[in-house]
Amino acid sequence: MLNSTSSPLTYFILGAYMDVGRLRYLYFLIIAVLYIIILIINTLMIVVICVNRSLYEPMYMFLCSLFVNELYGSSGLFPFLLVQILSDVHTVAAPLCFLQIFCLYSYVNIEFCNLAVMSYDRYLAICYPLQYHIMLTHYKVILLIIMIWLYSFVKFLITLLLTVRLTLCGNVLNSTFCRNYLVVNLACSDTRLNNIYGLFGTVLTVLVPLLPILYSYIQILLVVLSGSKQTRQKAFNTCTPHLASLFNFCCLFESLHSRFDMITVPSELQIILSLYFVIFQCLLNPIMHGMKLTKIRNACKQLFWNKLINDQLLT
Repeated sequence: MLNSTSSPLTYFILGAYMDVGRLRYLYFLIIAVLYIIILIINTLMIVVICVNRSLYEPMYMFLCSLFVNELYGSSGLFPFLLVQILSDVHTVAAPLCFLQIFCLYSYVNIEFCNLAVMSYDRYLAICYPLQYHIMLTHYKVILLIIMIWLYSFVKFLITLLLTVRLTLCGNVLNSTFCRNYLVVNLACSDTRLNNIYGLFGTVLTVLVPLLPILYSYIQILLVVLSGSKQTRQKAFNTCTPHLASLFNFCCLFESLHSRFDMITVPSELQIILSLYFVIFQCLLNPIMHGMKLTKIRNACKQLFWNKLINDQLLT
């Protein structure tokens, strides 16, 4: 432990890692395989959308932003985990820890905001099909995407600046990765501003995306209930992946666990749930949103089919 009169903090110790012996190599292999799969499928979805002009529509542009965010969030966590799993001393340099906090927290905010604009897109497509391309032009889509990323970066840059200014009296984080609230808990200086902004930021992270999501799907539900069977089927096919992504309960658990001492929850379960929101969201989103959509599936088939034909012609 450090005290307030010591030199500036240069590293943190991650106290949630346990000595698992040779099992570390199994965990390393599992995490590495998951990371490679996430990189491949998200990159594939981005390439398919970017090279296929028929996918230059609002829904697919929002999906592309979502897939870029999955690469961003997973890259902020997986390489770090791989190093820590094989390491005997679980320490992390303070600048790297603060960088990881910024990446992971902004990732979550971008994720929720992306889901909000995607629900708004489906609301316009189902409730106003004739005016859809007038109400949601390419310019508006690009502007919305820029606002999502800029808003998330600025919001958590302020969070990070408030944390960096604190004087810390310890350097042990009971976690497998860096989390802002645990760092703030180590402070021996005044943290009231951090706590107020942190609570305000948590509410914004959830409430700002949740309101348009609820409004959009309530309106969609009203149209679906009064529409034809074909309308209901179309709405169900396009909205099911979006709704599935909303049940990311582990983000809520992570927020609650950070602010309340949940000593009754086994530490192993805490670790699994705290990692879920990055690992499985990054893995499942391109499958639920990408491969479930007929246009993307056809574009993937066409891309690989053309590549196969070209390779055969060259040989």
